[in-house]
Amino acid sequence: MNINPNPAKAAGGRRRAVVAGAALALAAAAALTTAGPAGAGTVAATQQSTVYAWIDGWGGGTVTSSPAGISCHTTAWDPYGSEEPQPGSTGPCSASFPVGTTVTFTATPDTGSAVNGGPDPASLTVRAGYNSVWAMFCPNDGLCSSW
Repeated sequence: MNINPNPAKAAGGRRRAVVAGAALALAAAAALTTAGPAGAGTVAATQQSTVYAWIDGWGGGTVTSSPAGISCHTTAWDPYGSEEPQPGSTGPCSASFPVGTTVTFTATPDTGSAVNGGPDPASLTVRAGYNSVWAMFCPNDGLCSSW
């Protein structure tokens, strides 16, 4: 057992140590609440989300985006005169854009086809989660309809 000949001095020393320790703990807590996780200030500003282009119909054409990133093309196909399955779309049919970016879409038909619907939407503001645009191309001979 440690006996201190001056109890008042010993109590004051403990009080100073407790106050200094509390001040240090408060300073550390303040630093943590203002600093946040590493890179937290840049995460929201650079959050990306994917936009998908879906092309329907039997005609050929391309859906493009502005800003650039999507250039999705489909080839015309005759379901009644072809033994081959319908070809899939080619080119980048999806792209990542910063959340909050307004993306505008254009549907351009190939020769012999027409835009029968879309692009829908014509533009969108990218949000976190699912973002998509749709367009339909039909051959000029009227083999399909979006209505």
